[in-house]
Amino acid sequence: MKFTQNILDKIEKIAEECGYIIRYERGTFQSGYCILQEKKVIVLNKFFQVEGRINTLIDLLPQLEINFDSLTHESQKMYDEVMAIQNDK
Repeated sequence: MKFTQNILDKIEKIAEECGYIIRYERGTFQSGYCILQEKKVIVLNKFFQVEGRINTLIDLLPQLEINFDSLTHESQKMYDEVMAIQNDK
């Protein structure tokens, strides 16, 4: 998978379709992100480059409540790709 803004947008769309809000903020994040479960807010380190943002979201997706059936067809395909990458780790 190439680390482009287009790929980042597609991965962000998966979370957004499941009701999560993604915010880019600065702060001292241990792993580059913070999840506020009650409000479905994901806060990512705004100083990450595109590759860092993609890798962080790939690591994060398995922890989120994702309803696969509520995703668009395009997002389902991207989710499958991300989960395949996650399983190869």
